[in-house]
Amino acid sequence: ACSAWLNRSMKAALLVESLTGNTWKAAEMIAANLQQEGWTITGLNPMKQPNHHAIQAADLIVVGTWVHGAFIVGQAPWGIGNIDALPAIAGKRAATFCTFALNPGKTLGAMEKSVTRLGAEVIGGLALHRSKLGAHTEEFAARLVGALATA
Repeated sequence: ACSAWLNRSMKAALLVESLTGNTWKAAEMIAANLQQEGWTITGLNPMKQPNHHAIQAADLIVVGTWVHGAFIVGQAPWGIGNIDALPAIAGKRAATFCTFALNPGKTLGAMEKSVTRLGAEVIGGLALHRSKLGAHTEEFAARLVGALATA
């Protein structure tokens, strides 16, 4: 049964909060990287308009947002209330990412707490520097594929 599970295509749904389009672009790049690994993307939607069918069909929920804050202090995930308002994802695996310019601070930790409260098992997260989205999204997708291949 285990080998059958590994052979079937993994499915991911991405939920994103983006202001300037950077975080949305990062999500598209993550989705493309996962598709290159044979994954199916069930949905890529704004956090405020989650696609419930895509979430139900997915094995992994990827939640992404951007970091706001004054330079080195006060960084936080933008739209943490929107994460908290997502539908329950009990029994799902999840991963988080944030895009940032200077310093992500404790953003990933705050996101992980929120997603865990929704009932998901958070398997990882990554802060993506906005000037290095290509390399960072590839690394993030590779980590997800590796984590779920051994899960």
